[in-house]
Amino acid sequence: QVQLVESGGGLVQAGGSLRLSCAASGRTFTGYTMGWFRQAPGKERQFVAAVRRSGTTIGYEDSVRGRFTISRDNAKSTVYLQMNSLKPEDTAVYYCAASPLDTALASNYMYWGQGTQVTVSS
Repeated sequence: QVQLVESGGGLVQAGGSLRLSCAASGRTFTGYTMGWFRQAPGKERQFVAAVRRSGTTIGYEDSVRGRFTISRDNAKSTVYLQMNSLKPEDTAVYYCAASPLDTALASNYMYWGQGTQVTVSS
């Protein structure tokens, strides 16, 4: 089992920044690819970004590429999502997740956090 706890969400004005963190405990953090997903009200869960065990990125969702950066600190068992130039359409609950595969598919992620709310006001 891997337990994931997100933090860092909140309310921010358009154009602002937030940094999300996801702390992992349980099984070896370095055994998993880590991903960030988001779900807005009335919409399906959407891939945002993912990072391999080595720290190299798998990719970003098109609308966040160039504004968001995913990273991980294996020594701290933590994955981060730096979000800059935030837009109202970024408003969603953001989830981190762990997968034994290098993948962007939500169905391949075995462990999920509870989520953290990000609200961007216009």
